[in-house]
Amino acid sequence: MKPIFFENVAIEAVECVLPSTIVTSAEIESQLAGTMERIGIKPGLIEGLSGIRERRFWNADQQASDVATLAAEKVLDRSGISRDAIGCLISTSVSKDYIEPSVASLVHGNLGLADHCINYDVGNACLGFVNAISSVGLMIDAGVLDYGLIVDGENSREVVEATIDRLKQPDATAESFRGQFATLTLGSGAVAMIVCRKDLATSGHTVRGSVTRAATRHSRLCLGQRTYMTADASKVLIFGVELAKKTWELACSTLSNWSDAEIDAYMPHQVSQRNMDVLNEKLGLTPKKHHLNFPTLGNIGPAAVPITLSQAAESDRIRPGHHVALMGIGSGLNCSMMSVAW
Repeated sequence: MKPIFFENVAIEAVECVLPSTIVTSAEIESQLAGTMERIGIKPGLIEGLSGIRERRFWNADQQASDVATLAAEKVLDRSGISRDAIGCLISTSVSKDYIEPSVASLVHGNLGLADHCINYDVGNACLGFVNAISSVGLMIDAGVLDYGLIVDGENSREVVEATIDRLKQPDATAESFRGQFATLTLGSGAVAMIVCRKDLATSGHTVRGSVTRAATRHSRLCLGQRTYMTADASKVLIFGVELAKKTWELACSTLSNWSDAEIDAYMPHQVSQRNMDVLNEKLGLTPKKHHLNFPTLGNIGPAAVPITLSQAAESDRIRPGHHVALMGIGSGLNCSMMSVAW
């Protein structure tokens, strides 16, 4: 796919909602103490390897659509945008209430959006939200949309608790522990963003362009179901960063002002300190330009990039005039990088 250059697209508002239940890595390891001792793994492995101290869980009865609705209500209230003005709703949640209908349709109904508002899910693992910004942006530039609402609700409780139960069994091996280790780093959260025509926006946050590259020969390195996920973490890191480097080089050659020297802040999809260290080294990025939250939120899938953006804006980490880079790598493997003038 060729680079996308947007003409009239802005991020009007982005808001996140986080669960109140905090689960530490030490608490997870305490449940797995018997297995870890039996297969020769010392305590402190999860935080030691990933840098993740804790993550958050929603209540067991809270579905993806429920928490995505919470974030959507918040962004609509804060922005003051009329619900009737929303012409498109996209959900990018990996977590699902059901196989069908779409999460988007459930959120659409919860919000009472107008019948002229189209709604559907976009699924692309951890890259889905960035893809949805591009999709809404293209509709805006095509002149068929004024305002679009993108939502994501993730609840990792079910898969993490199922994985803990599985690894507690007497037949759990060191190999199965390694294969399911990444699942133990997952977290939860919800986020919503309003994207609109730049000439209607009050924020001044302009989406300028994006590039995307794929390496689907590695599409089976991470496989996830509702209660089971397995990943070859070392290969995902190696090939993911390799793909990110190719995407970065494309961005440098096609997007305006795209270089480490000209980018003020990075909003990355983030899974661990190790991944960030290797990414910085291979791409030549300045570490202090990253806004990081994985130590306390874990890997929150496609919600990571927009939640990071929301938190960075709330804390004044990014300010008007800053060049902000949204960057994600998702299972598949796919990688996208997006330029935003804040």
